This record gives sequence, structure tokens and C-alpha cells, in this order.
Amino acid sequence: MKIFGIAGYSGSGKTTLLEKLIPQFTARGLRVSVIKHAHHGFDIDRPGKDSHRHREAGATEVMLSCNDRWALMHERRSEAELTLDELLARLSPCDLVLIEGFKQEPVPKLEVYRPESGKPPLFPERSDIVAVASDADIATDLPRLPLNDVAAIADFVLNHLQLQERAC
Repeated sequence: MKIFGIAGYSGSGKTTLLEKLIPQFTARGLRVSVIKHAHHGFDIDRPGKDSHRHREAGATEVMLSCNDRWALMHERRSEAELTLDELLARLSPCDLVLIEGFKQEPVPKLEVYRPESGKPPLFPERSDIVAVASDADIATDLPRLPLNDVAAIADFVLNHLQLQERAC
């Protein structure tokens, strides 16, 4: 599996870019997975549902399955948060794993940068940022990609990772 990150501050457009990139890669015959790091708690379950009741009763893992998908919820309880490598090991085999967040992980990343956010760019301090996607003219020696040219960004990622398209 090849790994590539999308980094940037909250509200910069990381999720929107990923939402547009994934179809670019799948149209090129690649199997794509995504790992998103959340800086705050989240719950995909709802109080009152059977699976929520099982977790509240103390189950460490609850798996849900139907004809369209399956999901595994794992309660960490007193366990440490998993590392990126541990999370990757739990994924099914695929061609490309896109990472959203995980700014501190040393994987190649594209920074989504919008000067109007008022925040400084990450790339001057992060050697793992290999390109910047922005809708503004910014000064950098890194490859600069137009934020709205999703095909060019997809091409860059594939070239950087030396990942070949597959026949569909």
C-alpha cells in the first residue's frame, strides 16, 4: 500500500479535496482507503441502538453487518490511541491509503493552504510536505498545484508515489 497525506488547518478544504480525489483514483483502477484523524471525540453509533447498548454494557468490540457494508467499533477503554502504523495494519489491502490529518507523521503530504485562513503555512516547518495546493500565489520552491485542478493533483500524487494506474 502506498500512503499519501493531505495536511492543512481546519477549514482549509482537505475533506473537499479528498472527496474529489477519490473518484479520480478509482476511475484509474485503484483501490483507495482513507484514514482520518479526529482531534476530538466522535461516535458513529446512536444511543438506544442495540450496538450502542452492547458497547455501553462493556463490549470492547461491536461489529455491525448488512448486505451493503460492515463496521467494527472498538472501544479503547484504557488502551493507548493507535499509531498510524497500527491503523494501517488493520486496513484491507489496497493500492493507496489517503491520510487526512496526522500532520506529525513522516509520510509524504500535500498541504492545502488558504492564506485567507489567517494561519501560517505548514510547509516551511515540515520536510514531509512535498507540494502545496492553493488558490493563491504563494512563494515556495515546492511544486504548487491549483487547488481546483483535481486531475493535476491526482497526477502529482501518482507520480510522486510511482503508482501505476490499473486497467478498469
